Amino acid sequence: MRLLIADAFSAVAQDDLRAAGHTIVFDPLLKGEALVATLRAEQPQVLVVRSTKVTADVLDASGALELIVRAGAGVDTIDVARAAERGLFVANCPGKNAAAVAELAFGLIVALDRRIPDNVIAAREGRWDKALFSSARGLRGRTLGLVGLGHIGQAMVACAKGFGMPVVAWSRSLTPAKATALGIGYAESPLKVAARADVVSLHVAATPETQNLANQAFFEAMQPGAFFINTARDSVVDERALTWAIRERGIRAATDVPAGEPQAKQTDWTHPLADDLYLTHHIGASTAQAIEAIGREAARVILTYAETGQVPNVVNLAAATPATHLLTVRHRDKVGVLAGVLDHMRQAGWNVQEMENLIFEGHAAACARIRFQGHPDEAVLDCIQSTDDVLAATVIALE
Repeated sequence: MRLLIADAFSAVAQDDLRAAGHTIVFDPLLKGEALVATLRAEQPQVLVVRSTKVTADVLDASGALELIVRAGAGVDTIDVARAAERGLFVANCPGKNAAAVAELAFGLIVALDRRIPDNVIAAREGRWDKALFSSARGLRGRTLGLVGLGHIGQAMVACAKGFGMPVVAWSRSLTPAKATALGIGYAESPLKVAARADVVSLHVAATPETQNLANQAFFEAMQPGAFFINTARDSVVDERALTWAIRERGIRAATDVPAGEPQAKQTDWTHPLADDLYLTHHIGASTAQAIEAIGREAARVILTYAETGQVPNVVNLAAATPATHLLTVRHRDKVGVLAGVLDHMRQAGWNVQEMENLIFEGHAAACARIRFQGHPDEAVLDCIQSTDDVLAATVIALE
């Protein structure tokens, strides 16, 4: 297959893909119109991206495109709905950057408590102010609140235990029993986390449901002077409400994902809260360890797809289809048998939703299972059963 890698990507993983016979076009600086032009010219079957935005124009640029792999966890930089409309698989690499993001999040927590950046800036400016910087409260015994408990959130739990910090958490899948098994406290909602924690850290995906999750009510629930960390996505925080919280409630905050961050790796840029919080450059997953782990996982997705047609970590297949019935056809393993069956289904208006064909030992016979949406009747079933080389056919309703 032909691959276009339009972002930073592991050299080792590239070597593995080339060794398997795939052709790679590697240009980590491709963005916007340049990416569209390259897709049109190269016509790759696979596009690999990291932070590069994949818009509808990008998806429409290559008729050969089959698979988009996000070399990271979230897929909010990809127009997943448009990809689904075009029948393009979208896959990601979940959990492979969890340790790196958790390390940065905890680094920001320590930096807030000990005011490390301010210490460094003062020293570089020739100022010694031990009196000012000797007022840290310390982290041991202070409660860490986690909103989201996926791979990164669970890595944060391990870090917190090392720092002697009790944890309280909320996630959609967390139950009191699971919390007890993890040795953490259970909160019924994000607001309950905000109210109970000395340090709040967000680890949720960017979805319509998490848009502005950290809003005015969330910050009003937080304890005055508490710490707030966001290494998730900018969309989960209402920055106007965060501004109010910093200035009116003494919330001390740090973010790795500021709103309006540039797509370019290096450029001039300003942010309205740059003087009020600790701001890093969306580097949560940017460690050599994470890049290699993500590269290996992305390569596994591509190699599996090339060899089997299956897509590990696919995110845009329907969880359930509107299939109403299951047609089972036992047939001779010959050319054209299933084509005849499908033609009868087409004429009957039965819309195929899922299909598999299993071959028996000896290759004399096979069994096709076809889930479809439609209104079966005996006449159509009789036509299918009378098709040459069909041994038997049955239809059952799906619950």
